[in-house]
Amino acid sequence: MKRVYEKRTWNFRGEQYKYEHISWLCEDSGEQFTDDESDTAGFIQITNQYRAKYGIPYTDEIIAARQRYGISAAKMSLILGIGINQYRLYEQGEVPNVSNGRMIRSIMNPKVMLEMVESSKNELSVPEYEKIISKVKTIISNRVSYKMEQYEARRIFSTLRGADNGYAQLSLNRLKNIMLYVLNRCKDVWCTKMNKLLFYIDFVSYRERGMAMTGLSYRAIDFGPVPERWERVYSEFQEVRQELCQAGDFVGSVLIASNEPDITMFTEAELNVLDTICNNLGSKTSRELSQLSHEEKAWIDHYENHEIIPFNEAFFIKAI
Repeated sequence: MKRVYEKRTWNFRGEQYKYEHISWLCEDSGEQFTDDESDTAGFIQITNQYRAKYGIPYTDEIIAARQRYGISAAKMSLILGIGINQYRLYEQGEVPNVSNGRMIRSIMNPKVMLEMVESSKNELSVPEYEKIISKVKTIISNRVSYKMEQYEARRIFSTLRGADNGYAQLSLNRLKNIMLYVLNRCKDVWCTKMNKLLFYIDFVSYRERGMAMTGLSYRAIDFGPVPERWERVYSEFQEVRQELCQAGDFVGSVLIASNEPDITMFTEAELNVLDTICNNLGSKTSRELSQLSHEEKAWIDHYENHEIIPFNEAFFIKAI
């Protein structure tokens, strides 16, 4: 059966959102079919727009906020005043309503969290209360360190989480391990080759999952799609070093990994995307990948003015 992409509108909580519908077309009967993966990808396209519009945190952010304070889902639901079953659904991907979503986002500020814990004092045992308060106060006292981490992330990621970076999580650690994964799976990865591999990883991930992976945005330039601030990306991590090499009359930088990637931070679906790109494109040279990217609508439609490539171009990717 042929895979078909078509723009549709989805009514979500009384509002209309456009998304790219993915289905399989039976060319004999003319019927279209979907599977769990394509339905989920479409739903995530919609809910990402809704979260961005109303300032509702993403699933990974909800989980990370709780883990940062070192408490269980049951205790977090108690502190927030949200039923435990409902809160667990939020961590499993259900979209909070606007009021609950903004309340969860507010406790990402440790000073707000401190007030919330104080308000819940009588619902916690004394040891629980003291443990949580101690943890939150420690985080507040390390605020300078936390701000430095945010500053470093903003040096690398050119946009906030949203449409321009495929709604991907902004995480230096994830980005580093994606690069380490590529470098451990692919040979002779020059900077130019890494530029193209990251582009395909993000755009195929968005097509298949409704969300990119690296947090980077991409610009169409004369030599193909490149991540914004790519020079900073490749000099940011000690585990990824650059070596000046020559191939024929070309001199450039080859990227070398000094560590294995931590694959525990990736889901099975994310690992499938990484494997797909590495298996299909990892053996190609920088020149071959550049030529391949020049055949993509994502580059053809946006290179003349060196524009940021919108992620809806993912549904026209030809190489994979």
